[in-house]
Amino acid sequence: MKKIKYYYNTNTLRYEKLETPLRIVLLRVLGFLAGSIVTAIIIVSVAFRLLDSPKEKILRQQYETASQNFEMLNGTVKQLQQQMAELEKRDNDIYRAIFEANPIPDSARAKAIEQQKEIQLVSSMDQHDLSGSVASTLNNLIRRTAYQEKSYGEIAGFIKNKEVLLACTPAIQPVSNKDLNRIASGYGYRIDPVYKTVKMHAGLDFAAPQGTPIYATANGTVRTAGNLGNGYGNHVVIHHGYGYETLYGHMYKVKARSGQRIRRGEIIGYVGSTGKSTGPHCHYEVHKNDRAVDPVYFFYNDLSPEQFDRLLKMAAASNQSFD
Repeated sequence: MKKIKYYYNTNTLRYEKLETPLRIVLLRVLGFLAGSIVTAIIIVSVAFRLLDSPKEKILRQQYETASQNFEMLNGTVKQLQQQMAELEKRDNDIYRAIFEANPIPDSARAKAIEQQKEIQLVSSMDQHDLSGSVASTLNNLIRRTAYQEKSYGEIAGFIKNKEVLLACTPAIQPVSNKDLNRIASGYGYRIDPVYKTVKMHAGLDFAAPQGTPIYATANGTVRTAGNLGNGYGNHVVIHHGYGYETLYGHMYKVKARSGQRIRRGEIIGYVGSTGKSTGPHCHYEVHKNDRAVDPVYFFYNDLSPEQFDRLLKMAAASNQSFD
């Protein structure tokens, strides 16, 4: 039952029934509705700013999880790149050096500059950009890993063929020299016996009587056997593989034949003085990767340390060569 309100009318000096005009009622209703709407808008705005909807909560959790995963993946990529760089360095500087194999060129792998750029790029990316670069970075690592796997396969072959490598490495003197008195001239700049000027002498001269046997210093295949008019006279060149070649010059007679397979210690010819020569001797050269090297460092098979030291001093003496 609606409560009836009265008020005291001072004009009529009596209590009269209070009646609210419709206009006032409408204004009060509209004011209440407006206040309610404004309050609701404020509450909803605050709620949207401070509180997440269920869908937003799920999306936020997924984003946080993805961010953590990307951070972990980013760290893993950097770690893999560092490990790969270390493996590549060990491959070139240690493993291949043991077998005297040429290192894999940087062009076959990712270049160091490009690797560094990749690391810096990944480090500077935000989480959104990182997701688009991880795949390409991993693809680069996959390619580098493939090259590294191929390299280790080659090294495994080197290990299996180590015995073959040693057999194909020059390791003895080309003529019998037990008394170490046959080194006539060493490797380096020597006086030319014909022109009397200082010239590079790319081998060792072993003085010996004509007809003294000359031996192959390692296993290989005869590439040249004869006189080509190049000053070496009758000479033999043996290709040993693994970058090694040996040359034996000024022979009186060549026994080996071109294309013949030769074993270390096998007679390939006899000491003479053919070609540009001033006396019977064997001119002996060792080439590694098409570059002449000092043969005195390839006599480790038949010399004691004391004998090698003595031979080294004899070869280093400055004198006139035989050719």
